[in-house]
Amino acid sequence: MLDPVWLRTFLTVAETRSFTRAGQRLGLRQSTVSQHVRKLEEATSQQLLLRDTHSVELTPDGEAMIGFAGAILEDIERALAYFAGPELRGRVRFGASEDFVVGPLPEILGEFRRSHPLVDLELTVDLSGVLYEKLRAGELDLVLGKRRAGDDTGSPLWTDPLVWVGRAGFAVEPGAPVPLIAYPPPSITRARALESLQNNGKPWRIVCTSGSLNGLRAAALAGLGVVVFARSLIPAGLVELPPGHGLPDPGVVQFLLTTRSATPRGPTAALSDAIRTQAGRLHG
Repeated sequence: MLDPVWLRTFLTVAETRSFTRAGQRLGLRQSTVSQHVRKLEEATSQQLLLRDTHSVELTPDGEAMIGFAGAILEDIERALAYFAGPELRGRVRFGASEDFVVGPLPEILGEFRRSHPLVDLELTVDLSGVLYEKLRAGELDLVLGKRRAGDDTGSPLWTDPLVWVGRAGFAVEPGAPVPLIAYPPPSITRARALESLQNNGKPWRIVCTSGSLNGLRAAALAGLGVVVFARSLIPAGLVELPPGHGLPDPGVVQFLLTTRSATPRGPTAALSDAIRTQAGRLHG
């Protein structure tokens, strides 16, 4: 091991070309300076300095040690500054429901990153059901997703009515199966749509399945069918279908922030606090 004290003493001797002046600069006795250099030479098994009563010269290995010693001391200083600094640092694995792909969430994450530049953010966007599975498996630290009202896990940020959505002017043909556009299982909105149709005796057929919000939006804009969204998160270009289409009430959904640990700390706690503070922006 190359003791940084030995390295600093060696560099001072190499700069001053004098054990006496190096000792004066470092506040050490000349014998201590000599001891540091001797231990460094023993550790490297190389002679680093040529000295006599009048002069001190560097050997070729001593010249090489100047570069190594300087780099080692700089790395140590950077490490000490990193771990002693007041800024929050670390990693948070954050999962967000597909519902938040568009909207203010990217802005909120950007603001968080600017406030905490030493925090590494790993973002996973997927269906809420998939995200909760990853959270339980320890693959995520924090999840922003939705759940059905009545579930008793976590504390909801807000509750939103679910509504039937399509392009402007779209109409469901009377007596025909409801053309449904939906996420694949385990989508919560898909489950609520199917339950409401089945409970009300409404025939239906899945006309389009997509795992992405943009895919559902594109299918609805094309007039393929209707889709269920939380009212506050209806994608641009689509509208809530007015009463009169004969579509049953799909109920409500709750959005919540769930952490892997019951007492999150560090970056996870900071991001959780930031999202809770900005929850009003997320649902308009």
